[in-house]
Parts: sequence; C-alpha cells; structure tokens
Amino acid sequence: MEQNNQLELPQLRSTTSMELGCDARGYSRAGYDTSTWYCAILAGRHGPELNKMRETIRRVQEILSRDIESRDDQPMAPASVALKSKRLTFAWLEGEAQKRYCLFYLNSETSHDTCGPRRDIADVPRLFIVRYKRNTSEEDTKPKRKQGGIWGALQDQELDPASQLVAKFNGSDEIPEIIKWVSQIIKDGDSRDLPHYRTKTPDLVPEDGEPIWSKGVQSLPSASTVKQRFRSFITKIYDLIGDPRIGPILLLAALMSFGTIWLRRSQPPQQSNQPDSTQPSQPISKDERKARRRERLRNALNVEPSPSITDVEPKDAYQMPFSDSDSE
Repeated sequence: MEQNNQLELPQLRSTTSMELGCDARGYSRAGYDTSTWYCAILAGRHGPELNKMRETIRRVQEILSRDIESRDDQPMAPASVALKSKRLTFAWLEGEAQKRYCLFYLNSETSHDTCGPRRDIADVPRLFIVRYKRNTSEEDTKPKRKQGGIWGALQDQELDPASQLVAKFNGSDEIPEIIKWVSQIIKDGDSRDLPHYRTKTPDLVPEDGEPIWSKGVQSLPSASTVKQRFRSFITKIYDLIGDPRIGPILLLAALMSFGTIWLRRSQPPQQSNQPDSTQPSQPISKDERKARRRERLRNALNVEPSPSITDVEPKDAYQMPFSDSDSE
C-alpha cells in the first residue's frame, strides 16, 4: 500500500509545492542539507492528452523506483538514485488554472497550447525539469546586516533563495527516451558547473479542487504577498528619490509655498466696513442701565389702558325704571 502511494503522480498545487520540493523558497524532500534537487513537472490542460501523458510519467516513475539489476539499466542510474534519495520528484501541473506559473517555465511561442484557457481543440502536454540549487557557502558567508537595515533585508528577500535552471523535453512520448533524458539532465546538473541563476517565481494560485478550508485560508494575503507589496512601495519611493527631476520639483514647490506665505503676511490688514449694528457692542455702565430702566417704566405708565366692553354705552341703550316695590 505504501509503495502504491509513492508511485502516484501528485498534482503540483499551492498547498503541496513545499512538500514536494518544487518550490525555490523551500528545500528538497531529502532534507535541508541537500543543495541540489530536481522537480520533473508535466504541464497541460485537462483532457485525454494529459491523461495519457500522466500515465506515461507514472510508468517512468515506477521503472526508476526499481533496483538496478543489469548493465543495461546503468544509463538510468542517475535518475533512479535521485528518485530514491528524494532529490527527484515527479508531479503534474494544471496548465489552465496555473497560467502564470506555467508560462513562466514554458516561455515559448507554443506555450499557449499548454498554458492558459483553451484556444483550440489541440492540447499539448509538456514535460520539463527544474533544477534547484542552494548556494550554502554564499548563505554562510553572507555578512549580517544591522537590525535597522530594512532596505537591505528587503533586497535579500526579493529573489528566491534557490537558483533555478529549466530543461524542456522535446522528444517523443516513449518511456525509454524520457528516462534517458531525465537521467542525462540529472547527471549534468550534478557534475557540471552550471550558472547560479536566481529569480522570482510567481505564486501558485489556489484551485477549485482544493478543500474549502484551504481556499478560505489562502484567500487571505500571505506574508510573502504583504512583503512583496511593501517592497514594491519602498522601491517606488527609492526610485522617486533617485529621479533627477525630483529635486527641481521640490525646490519649485518650496519657493511657491514660501512666496504665498510672504504675500499674505505683507498685505496690510483690511478695514472692516460693517455697519454699526454689526459692530461689537460697548459695555454699558450701571447708571446708564438704571436710566434705561426708568425710561421703559415711564413709557409703560403713559400708555392708556385699552377700553373695556363695559365702558362703552350702546346708542340704543335706556335706563330701566325701578318698580314701586323696589323704590319703597
């Protein structure tokens, strides 16, 4: 059961890249001390062509996992040894969902037959190998920066720690030819002094086939994404500072600002033309308040009261005489 699980061809996802050792920001499955390792990736869109090629690569992995028993098997020894020592990993990549990642490695005129949305009925799966190498001596001898050197630390994190070299397979789909090619790539990668090329690999995007909880977590910006945005912001600031046009622009802005302040201060204070009613009232003395109070009281006494209805005698009114009984 364990052997069958080892022979399965895993899918390269954002959640499995570190585990498979197919990430320049991580390490080999063989351990942290391994400086050189390989990832053979089959990229393509879902369809019969990809399914057929996946079965072919699975058979290649199965053959390389066997023990070498004869001299005829010697040509595949480098790949077989690397696979058993976990320095070689086989995986497949969904080229439509991982368009940027796929085009990053298969940068050619025919890459759109493998990467991105389907444009034609023809789908062409492609196999390539990425050689990862960490320069341990460079990491050990790297001078330690001061804690305040934020810009220097961001520059170190701009590139992936491991260098990458890509080899693309252009042969037939025959299993012996693929095994021979993989073995030759590993042999050259381990023995030859190849250039140490570091770059920045695009991130793998979460796919619909991943668990819901995984997609929820990955929808949040990762630490690397936040750092990348912060580095881009700092880089723009440094670019602006280094621009030779920024000095005259800042000088002109400062002169205009000082000129505006000087003009405002040099102008005489404007006289207020507000009417007397709007002018602030002067404080009133105690004697003046008493005089105004007496004046208001005098005016109130001189006002005649309004006539009452009982004070006016109607024109047709007459005096009713008293009866005799009343007079007596």
